[in-house]
Amino acid sequence: MTIQSFWRSSLDPERVMNVQVTHWKEYIQEQLEDHVTVEEPFEVRVNHRSLAVIMRTPGHDSELAMGFLFTERVIQQAEDVRSIEEAMDVDGLPLANVVNVDLHPKKQQSSFTQVDLFERRFAVSASCGLCGKNSIDDLMLTVPPLKVEDLSITISCIYELTRQLRFGQDVFTHTGGLHAAGLFTSTGELCLLREDVGRYNAVDKIIGYGLLHNTLPYSRHILVVSGRTSYEIIQKALLARIPCIAAISAPSSLAVELADQAGITLIGFLRDHTMNVYTHPERIV
Repeated sequence: MTIQSFWRSSLDPERVMNVQVTHWKEYIQEQLEDHVTVEEPFEVRVNHRSLAVIMRTPGHDSELAMGFLFTERVIQQAEDVRSIEEAMDVDGLPLANVVNVDLHPKKQQSSFTQVDLFERRFAVSASCGLCGKNSIDDLMLTVPPLKVEDLSITISCIYELTRQLRFGQDVFTHTGGLHAAGLFTSTGELCLLREDVGRYNAVDKIIGYGLLHNTLPYSRHILVVSGRTSYEIIQKALLARIPCIAAISAPSSLAVELADQAGITLIGFLRDHTMNVYTHPERIV
């Protein structure tokens, strides 16, 4: 599978805002200009019905919508979606930060029951993730685990991942206020990087890119995340068939349990040529 190398993001006023701050150093203060990350609500509608409001950083909104719908199991494949367009108001003018996802007629009937359910509970914050999911056992009944023997990754490749991720974080460099998710080949080439105030959003954008560009599954790739690894991130990776996840911070106990059952190699505390491998270390050579 070939994935287009498209990971550098540009600073723009939709994603970064300039603000005036009072800066103190010891007992001296001065007025400075600082950069902060933009956070705005993003509404996803399915067949013109409100499904979710996601707090996110603007940019790559179609990817976020597709990735969110896929990892929430509203859609099973890109072909379930007929179009993604800006939603319109009653006067036919585009609504800011609102998209409508039009499902194919065959998919609509089975999805509306889910939409009714989601409509009651999906106001999603930047840190919420997949709210209200049930147990690991329920997930593993419907999604097969990955085969561990299908992929080997060198330790020297893994040690370079966080450096490349940090180098690609354009907005973080100026604001310090974003999470990042990077998709790498098994030999360490950075294919895709997305930043967002929500770490789950960043992962959804990468998965949404794969759906929109027909590059899923990511079965020969590594996902690197800038924060901790939770159950929700493992779940998203399993659905996208990502066999290895590396994080700068720690995993949760539920993330370790799911990664073990799902056949995913889970790495935490990847810093300065050290790391902890929590599950399936046999992939690393």
